[in-house]
Parts: sequence; structure tokens; C-alpha cells
Amino acid sequence: MAEKERYLDLPLEEVLGDRFGRYSKYIIQDRALPDARDGLKPVQRRILYAMYTDRNTSDKPFRKSAKTVGNVIGNYHPHGDSSVYEAMIRQSQHWKMRMPLVEMHGNNGSVDGDPPAAMRYTEARMAKLSETMLTDIHKQTVDFMPNFDDSQEEPVVLPAPFPNLIVNGSTGISSGYATDIPPHNLGEVIDAAVKLIDQPDASIDKLMETIKGPDFPTGGIIQGVEGIRQAYETGRGKVVVRGRAEIEALRGSREQIVITEIPFEINKASLVKKMDELRIDKKVEGIAEVRDETDRTGMRIVVELKKDADAKGVLHYLYKATDLQTQFNFNMVAIADKTPRLMSLKSLLEAYLVHQKQVIIRRTNHDLRKAKERAHVLEGLIKAVSILDEVIAVIRSANDKQDARRKLQEAFSFSEEQSEAIVMLQLYRLTNTDITTLEKEAEQLRKNIETWEALLGSDKKLAAEMKKELRSIKKDFNDERRTDVEEQIEEIKIDLEVLVPPEDVQISVSKEGYLKRSSIRSYTASNGEAPSMKESDRLLFSGEVNTQDTVLLFTKSGSYAYLPVHKIPEMKWKDAGQHLANIISIDSQDSIVAVSVVKQIKDAVGYYTFVTKKGLIKRTPVKDYEAQRHSKSLMAVKVKKEDELIQVLETNGNTTLTISTLHGYSLTFSENEVSPTGQRTSGMKAINLKDEDSVAGACIQNGSSSLLIVTNRGAVKRMLPSVLETGSRASRGVRILKELKKNPHRVVFTAAVSGDDVIAIQTNDGVVVEQNAAKVRPSDRYTNGSFVVDAAAGGGIKDVWIYRK
Repeated sequence: MAEKERYLDLPLEEVLGDRFGRYSKYIIQDRALPDARDGLKPVQRRILYAMYTDRNTSDKPFRKSAKTVGNVIGNYHPHGDSSVYEAMIRQSQHWKMRMPLVEMHGNNGSVDGDPPAAMRYTEARMAKLSETMLTDIHKQTVDFMPNFDDSQEEPVVLPAPFPNLIVNGSTGISSGYATDIPPHNLGEVIDAAVKLIDQPDASIDKLMETIKGPDFPTGGIIQGVEGIRQAYETGRGKVVVRGRAEIEALRGSREQIVITEIPFEINKASLVKKMDELRIDKKVEGIAEVRDETDRTGMRIVVELKKDADAKGVLHYLYKATDLQTQFNFNMVAIADKTPRLMSLKSLLEAYLVHQKQVIIRRTNHDLRKAKERAHVLEGLIKAVSILDEVIAVIRSANDKQDARRKLQEAFSFSEEQSEAIVMLQLYRLTNTDITTLEKEAEQLRKNIETWEALLGSDKKLAAEMKKELRSIKKDFNDERRTDVEEQIEEIKIDLEVLVPPEDVQISVSKEGYLKRSSIRSYTASNGEAPSMKESDRLLFSGEVNTQDTVLLFTKSGSYAYLPVHKIPEMKWKDAGQHLANIISIDSQDSIVAVSVVKQIKDAVGYYTFVTKKGLIKRTPVKDYEAQRHSKSLMAVKVKKEDELIQVLETNGNTTLTISTLHGYSLTFSENEVSPTGQRTSGMKAINLKDEDSVAGACIQNGSSSLLIVTNRGAVKRMLPSVLETGSRASRGVRILKELKKNPHRVVFTAAVSGDDVIAIQTNDGVVVEQNAAKVRPSDRYTNGSFVVDAAAGGGIKDVWIYRK
């Protein structure tokens, strides 16, 4: 052959597709997915068959695991020994298998995730239940196939006299398919199979009268019967699985949570570690100590609580934050008719029953054939005894055994099988006793043949035999259900007090977006001095709040940041704080316009009333701003691109609002004129603005407050409520400044002031002038107020704010 003919020139995608297709077919059919009939993957089946053929059964002494592994990889499974040993280990682990199929001496791992000892140290043998899986396998009950080197044969499937796939479940990942079938209670599954034999049209609801749901080896509690029903009907569904926990009282008004069962497939050591980390990181308040007291008597995890801690609240938090509560996702995929299929509970049971019927038919046919062969031989022996002298004479006249057989067939019409039995007959069998025995055996065979023929001829009798054998397995191996099933999934409600200890703290928010929380002790030690800030920055808010309160920061773009107080960075009072952009995701060009502190926001009453520069107003209930997500800014009000939010007022539903404009108009109207709308809305017109006019500010008016305005020229004016006329929303309002043709005054700040309020005016050159609001003489609407600062000399007004001494 020429060198170039040794290689095929094929497209890469064709080669890859073909090779991956072959590989996928192999791992789907012959590695990762269980057979719907016996519930075993090939490696599991080969382990049990190798133990069975090696007589490594439950009534014999334990044998080195390495010997079994060697037999498996040498005769049936040409893969690495670790894959075989790991499969063997899993079949012996009582916390993973509902009914273990292998018994093991030595370290076979633990529920803490500890690895098993090497196979040279452990010993294993078949469990009594797994022996039944191979019952009558020598009676041609299942098909056999050649092993990997054609040196011997191995079973395609085991006889399996109980629905092992549903009882022990299975998990596996192959190419394009995965399976996750939970374990169930043996007695319930057998009862359901019997019911399906009697009622082939039984619905899932009928079967669920018997099978309540999965029954995990680790116990626990399943919640969500609807999820179970969906999984049983479609093959897919999910349920909540939680550990079993009790709250026990201790001396001194203390309690402890004792966990005796954990969810299936959860690592206990990791669970305990996670619980202790919650205590160390102070994610939950009230845990004093977490201990693992598990011993040979059973599992026991103790979560000891501090005095007066909320035990139920802590337990709910553990359910939510750890694997003490998990979800189990059904994905019931199995190999049926050599094809991977997503199967319902009924189709799994039907696949098993079809297989079991075939096993019984094949076994009966085998027994019937053997019985007929034996009956035929007995007929010849009994006939030979009745003419014994002639038979002996013929045999004595023969030259050898073969000649004797031939002469017997010619002389007395014996068949080849009968003549073989006669020449092999031992002399002591010719006594009267043994003749009687032969006749009794023949009679018994006749009865057996009648019974087996009747069985094969009647579906009803076949069904009765199947039910009898299933009930026999249940009688020998059934045990109590370990997992409780609850109808509904309990909604976990966590009280904030469980997560955050109530503590009064001082928080500060600066105009440029720096914020922090400090202990009252740190604040008191500063003697009321302002924290360090940039020269261009100032405090926007400073106050005493509780760690269980919530701070909402509203920005000019209409966004808001939702910050539980306990999540604000804790620092010393003298420190500047951390910028908002480092705490949540927010536009760096955005700026804070209002700060609101709310207690129990979900139960809050009142409204946020938003006013924009272009004269829009919106009123929304405070409780609408409760948020679950704290990592990024959220929409507070929909603001158009050319507009911006300038004021957020906290109103009660019956307040009077005053809106002032840049060009000196003011409109006072009732809050009730603004209909409440949802969170993500833009609102309605608040005031009718002239061209080039805009809103300068808004405030809440009451009988004791005055309206104070500051103009761009540094003038301050205070007006009593009596001089302000009440109008209707969306009208022009009234003038509050005297119009000048040259260098007119423009409103840059407006607020409602009373009592000890102090107004601070900062010019562009950094000079701050303060004025007690009460000392500003009240005036009518047609004046421009009195000058407090020389704005022209200071480069104009940069900032104005109010604070109370």
C-alpha cells in the first residue's frame, strides 16, 4: 500500500462529529445513565455480578475490596480501578443509598465528606438485598452479551425482583443528558407496583396514595406536594428539602437548636462550618456556639444561642442562608429500550413491570423445559425397571456403553436421553424404595408442569405470581419511612432583629456623596465637631438613627439608593467616610439632592413628593420604595433627559405645598391635588412656567412656618403664610419678587423656616455668611428682601442651606 493511501483526507468537522457521536452514545448507554429495568449503571451491575460469580455473598466472610475490583476490571469493566472502587463505595454508603447493595468493613467515607480508605484496606460482600437482584439469573431470565474481550459473558440487565431504580434513585451526567432520581421507600414502591398490576390505568394521584414522595436515607422533611406531583407526572419538578431541627430549652432563659437530620447529599462538615462562619462574621445575631456532637448513636448538630435570642428567627435564617434547606430537582432520565428517556413515575414502574413479567416468563419456560426433560427421563427409568431382566440382558450383550445405548433404543424404543440415563443407572437405585422415589418425583414433575403451563397460559396467574414475589421482598426487607412530606412550602420570614442587633448610631451624608456610620461613643468624643471633608463639601445630613432603619438617598437624575443602616460602612466620626459609588453601582456624575431615614419601610405611612426643575410633581407611597436589591441604584421617579430632580418632600397626605420659581413666582396648593402614582412614573404638572423659567425649590407650609427665599444677588426675604395666596395645581401662581428691568433678582433657594433655623449662604470665593431666619424681617410679596452678602464681590452665590442650632 502506498504511503499516501494509509491516510484518509476527511473534513475536520465530519471527523469530530462522528467521533463525538460515538463517544456520546457510549457514555449515554454504557456509563452514566441507569437502566430503567434494574436501576443500575453498567459498572454497578458488573460489580454485583462479579461478586455473585465469585460467591462473595452475604452469608460468606467479607473479602478484600481490591480482589472484587480486580475481578471487575479484569473480566467486565476495562477502566481505571478508582472508578470501580468509587462506585462500589457508593453502593455501600447508607447515607447515599436508601437500601445499600454492598456491605463493607472498614472506612467507606462519611457524611462529612471524608474519603474512604484505599481498597487494599477495606473488605466487602454483597448485601442480602442485592443477592435477590440476581435471583434465577442462571435460568436464562435475562440476556447475556460477550464481555470486552469475548472471553466470557456478562448480563445485559439483572433480574431485579424489586424496582431498584425508584427505591435507590440515581444521579449521573452524560453527554446531553443528566439524571437525578431521588430514592424512595421500598414498601411504598412495591405497593404502588402491585396497585399498577391490578389497575393498569391508575393515575399519578392514585399511585401517590401509596408513594407519598421521596424517602431520603438521611431523613429530613420534604415540602411541596405539588412539586412531587409535577415530577411524577412529567419527570421534572422541584421540592424543598430541609433538615430536621428542634428547639430545646436550656437553663437561664437560653435555648439551643438541635439538628438531627440534614438534607440529602449535603456535606455535614461544610454545613457546620458555614453555620459557624455566620456566627463569626456576625451575619446573624444570637448564636453563641456551633457544635457537632454526632457520635455512634446518631447525628446531632447543636447551635447554642445567646440569652433571650430569637430561636425561631435564627433557625429560619439558617434555613435561608445555609444548606440546612435545599431544593431537590427531579430529572428522571433512564435508559428504556436502549434510548435515554425522561420518564414519569408511572412509566418507570411500567418499564420495571414489563421487565419483571419477562423474567418470570423466561424463568418458567426454563423450569418447564427442564421438568419435561426430566419427566421424559423418569418415564424411561420406570419402564426400564418394569422389564429389568430384559434390559440387563441387552446391556450385558453390548460391547461398550455406546453399543448398549444403541441396542436399548432398538430393542425397547427408548429415546437417546432415556437410554443414556438407563446405562448410567447405579445398581442401588434398583431397590423398591428408589422405584417409589422415581414415581413420586414423576408425579411431582407432572404437577409442576401443569402449574407452569397454566402460569404461562394465563395473564391473571402471571400477575398473581408477580405480586406474590414483590410482597415477599417487601416482607423481608421493608423498613419505616424516614422522610416526612409536608403539603406546602413554608415561606421563610426573617425578622431584621435576627440579622442585625438594634443599636443607635450616628450617620452622616455629605453633599458630594460621602457617607459613614459611627458609634454614639465616637460621635460624643468629637464634641459635635463636623467630620473631616473636602473644602468644597458640606454635610447634607447628620443624625442619630438605628441599625435597623433604612436610609434612602435620592439623586438629581431621579434615582435612589436603598441602604439599610447596618450596611453603611462603619468608621470613626472624624473620618470622611466612603463615597456612595464605592458602596453601590451609581453614575459618578449624579449627585444627592435628599436624604430620608425610614423605620420599618414595608409598614411606613406617608408619601414621597418629588418636584423637578421643569415643574413636574409626583407623589408615591413611601412603602413602594422598599427594595430587596441594595447593589445598584433604582428608579425613584422618571426624569426626562433635559430635566432634573431638585426636591423630595416627605408628606402625610394632607399637607400644603409651596413651589417657587427662578423668575419669582410662587404657587401654594394642597397635596391632595396630586394623585398618588407608582414608583416608575414621571408625575404631572405642578406649576405653569413661563419660557426660560424653572422651579427653584419647593417646601411644606404649615401655620408656624414662613417662606424664606434667597436671590442670586445675595438678598434674603421672609414671607408669612398669610401673604401667600392658595391656588390650584398647574396654575401660574403669584409674584413674590419685585420685577426690576435692570439686574433683576432671581430665586436660587427657597425653604419653609421657623424657630431657630439658620440660613447659610456660600459665595463662589468660599465665604460663608450665616443669618438667623427669625431675624429676617417679614415682608410682603412686592419687595426683594434685604441684602445679606455682596454676591457681586464674592463671585456669585454657590450654595445655600438651612440648619438648626
